[in-house]
Amino acid sequence: MKNAGVIGLGQIGAGVAICLARSGQLAAVYDVRADASDTLDGVPAVVASPAELARQADVVIIAVVNAKQTVDVLSGPDGVLAQARPGMSIVLVATVSIEDLNALRALTDAAGVDLVDCGVTGGPKSRENGLVCLVGGTDESVARVRPVLDGFAKLVAHMGGPGAGMAAKIARNVIVFGGLRAGYEAAILCRNAGVDVRQLSEVIDASSDSVGGPLMLAVRDDPASSEQEAAIREYTRALMIKDLDAAIDLARSYGITLPLIELTRRTDQAVVGMADVMGEKA
Repeated sequence: MKNAGVIGLGQIGAGVAICLARSGQLAAVYDVRADASDTLDGVPAVVASPAELARQADVVIIAVVNAKQTVDVLSGPDGVLAQARPGMSIVLVATVSIEDLNALRALTDAAGVDLVDCGVTGGPKSRENGLVCLVGGTDESVARVRPVLDGFAKLVAHMGGPGAGMAAKIARNVIVFGGLRAGYEAAILCRNAGVDVRQLSEVIDASSDSVGGPLMLAVRDDPASSEQEAAIREYTRALMIKDLDAAIDLARSYGITLPLIELTRRTDQAVVGMADVMGEKA
């Protein structure tokens, strides 16, 4: 049943549209570029306005760049909300701040339309049903749009109530970009020590299963309720301190600093989940 429309045909939106066309769910697309769909397999011609797309689609997927563009496609006589009606849902896949999301939700609530926040990852694979959706909304709202999400994503994860999908995407980006900083600091050590950074990258990839991910401690049992868990974390902290001190000493020998590593060393108790030192409320 063709009940979905896609607004914004960049990397993400184009992939979503192609997948939904392939699954028979795509009713219409819109982009500021009139020829944006010309080279997209199975995707229909761009309609004249967001309002026209909303007239044809019950689930409107907004895949623009930022909050301002989202307001633009929602508002005015040519906007999506000009066609607001019971049963319509809007799925926002653009990454915006929670403050901006709340402002957007105020617009959709006033129009009586559901807004489901849906952070996505896996953009390069978007045309191959490779996106992962981090979804925020009530059970009812998510269930209403779930068939459409399943039509273009390889995984749909309901992260919690309204706002939880966007917050999860923001948190995921903290890990990704914090990891880039860690990689930058590691590469500095490599260059100074004469280490082949490409070889190190291969080693890390080969040992990824044994190293564990950045949330490996965050998903374990609460150490406050388990002496065994507390002991594991203290053991991990001791190893971490030893290794970080070695990294800091090596950096100093070259006259360089490693700010992320030094922060990790200063907040060692918090890093292993044995204390909170970043102002988090209990």
